[in-house]
Amino acid sequence: MRAQNTNLNVIGANDEETKIIETHEYKKNHTDYNSIQNEIDSLQQKIINSGYIESEINSTRKINDSSFQVKFSLNNKYESIDISYDNTEIEKNLIKTITEKSSNKQFSVPLNKLEETLKFINLKIVNNGFPFTKIKLSELKIKDSKTLTANLIIVKDKKKRRLDKVVIKGYEKFPKSFLNRFLKIKPEKTFNIESIKRKMDNLNNLRFAEQTKNPEVLFSKDSTTLYIYLQKSQSNTFDGFLGFSTNEETNKLDFNGYLNLELNNNFNYGESFRLMYKSDESEQKNFEVNLNLPYIFSSPIGTELSLNILKRDSTFTTVNQKASVFYQINSKNRIYVGIESVESNNLLDVEINSLSLVSDYKSNLYNIKYTYNNRQNFKTIFQLKSSFNLEYGLGERQTKNNKEKQNRINLDAFHVFQLNNKNSFYTRITGSLINSSSYLDNELFRFGGINSIRGFQENSIAANQYIVLNTEYRYQLSKSIYAHSIIDFANFENRIIETKENLYGFGVGFGILTKAGLLRFNFANGKTEEQSFKFSNSKIHLSLVSIF
Repeated sequence: MRAQNTNLNVIGANDEETKIIETHEYKKNHTDYNSIQNEIDSLQQKIINSGYIESEINSTRKINDSSFQVKFSLNNKYESIDISYDNTEIEKNLIKTITEKSSNKQFSVPLNKLEETLKFINLKIVNNGFPFTKIKLSELKIKDSKTLTANLIIVKDKKKRRLDKVVIKGYEKFPKSFLNRFLKIKPEKTFNIESIKRKMDNLNNLRFAEQTKNPEVLFSKDSTTLYIYLQKSQSNTFDGFLGFSTNEETNKLDFNGYLNLELNNNFNYGESFRLMYKSDESEQKNFEVNLNLPYIFSSPIGTELSLNILKRDSTFTTVNQKASVFYQINSKNRIYVGIESVESNNLLDVEINSLSLVSDYKSNLYNIKYTYNNRQNFKTIFQLKSSFNLEYGLGERQTKNNKEKQNRINLDAFHVFQLNNKNSFYTRITGSLINSSSYLDNELFRFGGINSIRGFQENSIAANQYIVLNTEYRYQLSKSIYAHSIIDFANFENRIIETKENLYGFGVGFGILTKAGLLRFNFANGKTEEQSFKFSNSKIHLSLVSIF
């Protein structure tokens, strides 16, 4: 039988029943008889699940070519069901999470929650190592006009299944320590496929590997084998930028830039190596090397070593060395403890005295740091959704004449607020603080430029404390192109020259994801509170982040 644009109308034995049926919302327009029959069956099941277990179809008839009528009798509605269970099969604590109306052998649930409750119980048993569990109700009886009774029957394996073996397909050299420690998937644990799927989501926070398809499980008589399908991702990056502006004294263009090379997991241990060199207009050169080795000897402990050499024209050089150990709490969180040694030398041909702004010094600090990273799809333009890094150091600085207690704080945090598919808002806060009774020019923080407050020369501002707020409204024109605004604010203090000031940066920019990497262009103008805007103060920054 075929019907074209046939209207399905379902009624009850009286007007009250018809109103109850309407609350279950069924599809009224259909194109053939099979569609109508399926909708009737679906509606009947909904009615039964809501408590009308004695409901029945009284008549089904075709009124005309465009109308089909079904008449139900709902009869009595039952509100709840008392279910008897074997407390050796189900823990009482599980039943308590379902309902407060329970005892050691029985529990009661509303009838309209019965299907949901049975699915919940089944899932809990399955995730406890019994993947082939089936549950059903038997001996369904009427207790009174509002209550039913039944026995809960559980059919499951006698022996709990454990995960015996994990096999990685596609990227066979995936570091085993990351499987055990980062993803926390280990053999000999109770088999729980839902937990495994959740843990696999942690791969989003790994740059060097991605999942190609969902995990699969092979069940044999005596063992359970999990197959994970991965592929190695391109995660090495080369980052560089070129900046230029007009020199106010010579009216010529000044160029500056930096190179940043990061190598990840090239030896299949999850290690990372970073090499950075920066040179700016103020004749400041910065060289930095960082080595991160996670899960040493397959333990949850890793180590991080870094070396930073700073040379400020012919004024001073500073060598900073750090050694830390860290504990990976989970895929997003780490805590570090370590030591830091700093040695700075005055290069000026003047006698060092107590009033010098630049002086030889050594300092030793004990550091503690916390980091949080929430990564998005690595192939998208915006790879990180959130990041938070906070470091605190306590120690002392020693010069030729005295020693001083010092503490330092460094903060770097950002978050991308995704408004919709095309619009997002990026905000970042960075800041640093030295707390000391006196300060030297060669120990101050340097900031300003494309990775700080835009519209100012690279590392042109010296401060004993500062905070920078970067904001961007981003509009994604396509999957590979976006444009953004630039609104930056900074507050800093330099106690050596008794300066405390607010800075502002405004501009626009865009980014293009090319085959070579992410090309970024920023045009920004910076000003102080006392300054008016000058077009000649504008800065143009170009950078390219290449992934290989």
